[in-house]
Amino acid sequence: MNFGIVTMVTTNSASTIPLSVNEESRVTSVYEINPLRDPRWEAFVDSHSRASVFHSTNWLSALETAYGYDPLVVTTCSPDAALTNGLVFCRVDSWLTGRRFVSLPFSDHCEPLLTDSGELDALLLHIRRRADAGKWKYVEIRPISVQPRNHTRLVRSDVYSFHCLDLRKSIQELFHNFHKNGVQRKIRRAEREKLHYAEGCSEGLLQQFYDLQVMTRRRQYLPPQPLAWFRALIATFGGKLKIRVVTKDRVPIASILTLAHKKTMVYKYGCSDERFHKLGGVALLFWRAIQDAKDKGFDQFEMGRSDRNNLGLISFKEHWGAVGTELCYWKYPHRSGTTTDGWEKGALRNLVPITPDVFLRAMGTFLYKHVG
Repeated sequence: MNFGIVTMVTTNSASTIPLSVNEESRVTSVYEINPLRDPRWEAFVDSHSRASVFHSTNWLSALETAYGYDPLVVTTCSPDAALTNGLVFCRVDSWLTGRRFVSLPFSDHCEPLLTDSGELDALLLHIRRRADAGKWKYVEIRPISVQPRNHTRLVRSDVYSFHCLDLRKSIQELFHNFHKNGVQRKIRRAEREKLHYAEGCSEGLLQQFYDLQVMTRRRQYLPPQPLAWFRALIATFGGKLKIRVVTKDRVPIASILTLAHKKTMVYKYGCSDERFHKLGGVALLFWRAIQDAKDKGFDQFEMGRSDRNNLGLISFKEHWGAVGTELCYWKYPHRSGTTTDGWEKGALRNLVPITPDVFLRAMGTFLYKHVG
């Protein structure tokens, strides 16, 4: 059966890119597979303890559908063997921002799935040489815990804070540990206001979520991601995705989007109407999501990454009892790319506030496929 597997065997022949003496000693066979065509990948992700929602075929399918990114996995396992390691990338081929291998676009993190550090060396050496040979702009990985060794030539490019809430306590203990003013009082305020809560993945809830998303991204001086991206997520995740919306007198005031994977619930997107912040709608949404995760027997609730200088967002997450760790991104070679941080400091900061919603949405549809 043909799974679209391309065998890439590195050798020390005259046709290959020259290696250093140390690199020559680490040459090994590395293979490339398409994770959406090779059934071994989904089985491997399901069984691996460090695999996240971002490794899943659901997430990869949405990236391919919405943005046209071409996924690949590099592994030292031959086509006729079960997978025991893998590093997943998307090929982002943009005329605007350059061609690059990213693991993975729009993903907070993406751990290399390995059994030892030597495998990571082999996989990074392979993809690095592929990037050099094809004149790709850079390679980027976003691991939670592993760190590339110096001889891989990947360097630290960005550092974030990543927060996760441990759900292996009773619901009463969790609530007791919430910050009294920052969380508990806001939940009680939302209950007194009799805010209406709804969840699901219907077109109506999606439209309410997206209108709030446009509003929120405008406050952040950014265009919204395209509606097609959220529709692709709904199509691939199905019931594992929930849009949660609270309304006041039938007016949507806040919404979050969560994804479920194995024993983890992931908060991925949030948005709100700042005119109603004092009503506690955002707090109510997170509380309902945490209760839902507990009811389903999940072990953790991921609250995502934060820029280290965004102290308000970090405090918000810590008020829920979430524990923060350092999340480092690594690149080869390290170059300044087009990022949303760059946008905030550039022309979009002046352009977004005066752009009508219809054009702001079109701007996002055009731009995001180039910045993954």
